Amino acid sequence: RTACISGRPEVIHHGETEGTEPIRIACVSRRPVSQSRINMKTTIDISVGKRLLVLLVCALCASVVNITAQDFKTVHDGVEYAQVVHKLGIDPVKINLLRLDLKKVRLDVHHAMDAAIGTEKTSSIATRHAAVAAINAGFFRLDTSIFAGDAAGTLMIDNQLLSESRDARSSIGILNGTSKTEVFFGHPIYMGSINGEKFTGLPLDGINRERKEGEVIAYTPAFGHSTLTTPNGVEMIVENGKVSAIVERGSSRIPSDGFVLSVEGEDAKSRIDMWRIGSRIRLSIGHKLPMYDFQADIEMEQARRKRLLTFPDAVLYKMEDVTNGIPQLIKNGKIDITWEQEKASKAFVETRHPRTAVAKLRDGKFLMITVDGRQPGVSVGMNLQELAEYLLGLGAVDAMNLDGGGSTTMFLDGKIVNTPSDKEGERKIGDAILVTLRTKR
Repeated sequence: RTACISGRPEVIHHGETEGTEPIRIACVSRRPVSQSRINMKTTIDISVGKRLLVLLVCALCASVVNITAQDFKTVHDGVEYAQVVHKLGIDPVKINLLRLDLKKVRLDVHHAMDAAIGTEKTSSIATRHAAVAAINAGFFRLDTSIFAGDAAGTLMIDNQLLSESRDARSSIGILNGTSKTEVFFGHPIYMGSINGEKFTGLPLDGINRERKEGEVIAYTPAFGHSTLTTPNGVEMIVENGKVSAIVERGSSRIPSDGFVLSVEGEDAKSRIDMWRIGSRIRLSIGHKLPMYDFQADIEMEQARRKRLLTFPDAVLYKMEDVTNGIPQLIKNGKIDITWEQEKASKAFVETRHPRTAVAKLRDGKFLMITVDGRQPGVSVGMNLQELAEYLLGLGAVDAMNLDGGGSTTMFLDGKIVNTPSDKEGERKIGDAILVTLRTKR
């Protein structure tokens, strides 16, 4: 009799070696095999018999070892943690996992410095908000400009939209109820317009980001004290629903009870030149759920709509927090990586990198995962196909990839538990998903 010792970091699971590489036995016998039990009365050579025994042991392992069997330990009520060394062929991969009971914890997205722009370490954001755990989340603008930290896709915090979606890329929506937290995955499409008494539906190009020539951008109080724009434009200040000033300059003050419309270029200026001081004006900013039209072919578009995740319409406007990622990895229990639709590069998908991802599990729990990478001989990272396969093996029914690379960070109980790949250590990021314990009533 043999028994597998599964769920250990050292286990090399069946199916991970291909071609002519030698078989690695991932289980051991807990009880010695008696020689008397091996029938040697056949004419089979003793070496063949040993080979058959090895194959038998491996077959038994294949029926018992399950990559979902990780050594999770409970660190808080509703929070389980596991650290795993996985193998991709002969290459090691260090993985950190948080498995969460959404009836016992809540999830919140927080941006660096509690503003629309700026960067801050995941550990700092988590500590400031008294979180027991956290991971880095959305993609963001990583440079040395004053707009560093600007979300590179949808970002909504506490029902307030801070950044519009781009290319209908994957997003995770969070709805914290009184008794449980719900999580939704989708591909929202930005819809923004400027509306007045006589003019409605004039296009609004974006919100709370750097203005470019030919664009109309809205800046809300969540962005900060001023628009941070250059002086080569026109800005319309709106207070309490009425235009209070129109100025040809940049960096206008953002009123606490309104917003600023900033334009650059003649075409953009034409979209606001019908308003005068005292005119009533309002913004319509949101996201619609029907999928973007990649091609004119209706049948192909309908097929894509079926395979891409969407937020249920009933909860879209109730969503508390939303952050972005690229791309979808799993939908309805099947691997479905939508990198081409989300306009990601092939190299981003196929190259092994550090990764951060989230998933809804079959048993209703929520999974947060970090994969260390760029550390030869220690942890090589994963490509997105490898990540999706691993998550599927853990029981994921829906999953998406978040920002990774040097941003990949997992925080738990006051410390970083993974090994970030930047030589400086933990990187400052744009936003993070925080885990806090639900208060018992």
